Amino acid sequence: MKETDTFIYSDERFADLQMLRYQLPQFEKLSLQQKLYVYYLSQATLCGRDITTDQFGKYNLRIRKTLETLYTHFDANSDKDNFEKLTLYLKRVWFSNGIYHHYANDKIIPQFSETFFRSAVSQMSLEKLPMTGYTTTEELCNDICPVMFNPEILPKRVNKADGVDVVKTSACNYYEGVSQQEAEDFYNKMKAAAGDNSPSWGLNTKLIKGDNELEECIWSETTMYGEAIRHIIYWLDKAKQVAENSQQKHVLDLLIAYYRSGNLHLFDEYSIEWLKEQEGTIDFINGFIEVYGDPLGFKASWEGIVEYKDQEATHRTRLISDNAQWFEDHSPVDQRFKKAEVRGVTANVVCAAMLGGDEYPSTAIGINLPNADWIRAQHGSKSVTISNITDAYNKAAKGNGFKEEFVIDEDTREMISRYGDICDNLHTDLHECLGHGSGKLLPGVSPDALKAYGNTIEEARADLFGLYYLADDKLLELGLVPDKEAYRAQYYTYMMNGLMTQLTRIETGKNIEEAHMRNRALIAHWVLEHGKDAAELVVLNNKTFIKINNYEQLRHLFGDLLAEVQRIKSEGDFNAARELVEKYAVKVDTKLHSEVLERFAELDIAPYKGFINPVYQLVHNEVGEVVDVKVDYSEAYDAQMLRYSSEFGFLV
Repeated sequence: MKETDTFIYSDERFADLQMLRYQLPQFEKLSLQQKLYVYYLSQATLCGRDITTDQFGKYNLRIRKTLETLYTHFDANSDKDNFEKLTLYLKRVWFSNGIYHHYANDKIIPQFSETFFRSAVSQMSLEKLPMTGYTTTEELCNDICPVMFNPEILPKRVNKADGVDVVKTSACNYYEGVSQQEAEDFYNKMKAAAGDNSPSWGLNTKLIKGDNELEECIWSETTMYGEAIRHIIYWLDKAKQVAENSQQKHVLDLLIAYYRSGNLHLFDEYSIEWLKEQEGTIDFINGFIEVYGDPLGFKASWEGIVEYKDQEATHRTRLISDNAQWFEDHSPVDQRFKKAEVRGVTANVVCAAMLGGDEYPSTAIGINLPNADWIRAQHGSKSVTISNITDAYNKAAKGNGFKEEFVIDEDTREMISRYGDICDNLHTDLHECLGHGSGKLLPGVSPDALKAYGNTIEEARADLFGLYYLADDKLLELGLVPDKEAYRAQYYTYMMNGLMTQLTRIETGKNIEEAHMRNRALIAHWVLEHGKDAAELVVLNNKTFIKINNYEQLRHLFGDLLAEVQRIKSEGDFNAARELVEKYAVKVDTKLHSEVLERFAELDIAPYKGFINPVYQLVHNEVGEVVDVKVDYSEAYDAQMLRYSSEFGFLV
């Protein structure tokens, strides 16, 4: 990807977070119609921000709005120390779409005191505070302060600990007065009644227990989140008027109809038609999509992303997707679990043009949708790798000393420098394009059979698929790798990350909670135990390193584990999933963890990254007609967040 000489990728840093910026290469070459399409879709993407924040905790919006009032109206000079602490807390709340860490899910406890907070709030005028349901600032503080300051109250957004009621112990705002067993029974009954091709029941609702009856509150234009959804619909309708082709217009019509009704059958119809749209340069995701934020994996957080094709880089993913059947046929999994016919796998490399909801500020580097297994089986999937996001990560990381600190020797570092970026991109492509779409469930197996372990097993399955095929001669035959040794760079960095370096994201004394981190830990620790010294941890000069002794054997191990993980998913073997995850993916070696944290502290590298969005500016001629859309990269993080709260703050 080309870059300008003056573009600065890294922006401000705070807590454990580094803010980055991403470029929009070739955006200026889009037609005016295409630019307007991006602009309108981007507005729709930003309209759902408050939905995500509310989903992540029922007190989040009130807390965020109160903090924003203090940030903009409190006399900072009257208490500089506490105001700086409040500023830090607010920036973290913005980043995480609420008071829970975006990755670890633990509650972020303020460094300022409750006494300071209550006093500061009492000095604000009522019209500037979120006073719906309150008559005094004391009532507001009495409601939100225990949630903010007491570590025992609603301590974790998503709790996946074994042996507890994960619904009652999770603070996410998807259930109210409902137990885990009640929720599972409620949706299992709906799935059984629907039979084959069942919608993803619960995807767009909050489940509430009132008067001993369970009822769903639908997220739609006329119900919960209606004000934000009406604005999303407005901008989607504007986008329809400048869409590139009739299929895009049809897709937008279906999405609007779904938002208006909340009907999940319409969502499935929309998803199928969205898959068929392949001709346009511009695409988008907008809606209730991923279920990682629900401990049971039923309910989806709201997210949005606008993207346009990176035509040159898409050649790579098209080669992979065009050979999807070959990869499926040669997979090391049992023949019973393979798809006889891989349908509709399409893959593109894209540039993100706008991030929103659960994709902002922290975002994915690859996406494969839709998530419904029956749609994947019958209609295929659409996969993207987001090149300008990956590029920003790589540019910002150059020269930070990470490889010198954690990679075992100069030869391995040189190998990673030579092949690392190529293999990172290829692994993401294989994971998203083929891994998630590979394999099949046996007849009668529910997609939700693995319950709280389902997300980890699914991510492990896709990662293992990519790892296994990175070392295959097929990639050399397709011209996707420069030589047969390239895969070793990814094998080394993957094992290093799974065993060691991702631990920088875990607080001392905590277990691994997040599904992607659990997946990487599961794979790396399983291979380490079963590898017969194919890989080992060694200590050199009082520092721990991963040492790979047999890369070929490592590939066989990835294949063996892939076969088992696919069996677990295909058969819905909950007990095996539970055993695998609990044994290899959750616990942390406290001594190694301490060492990794100390080494990262010396490097002064923030473990998490997020992005500041570009700003689109409409250019008008002398008679008021839009003649261009320009991109501005200069908006500050706090200015962007406050503007979004002002312009897109539709919920109370």
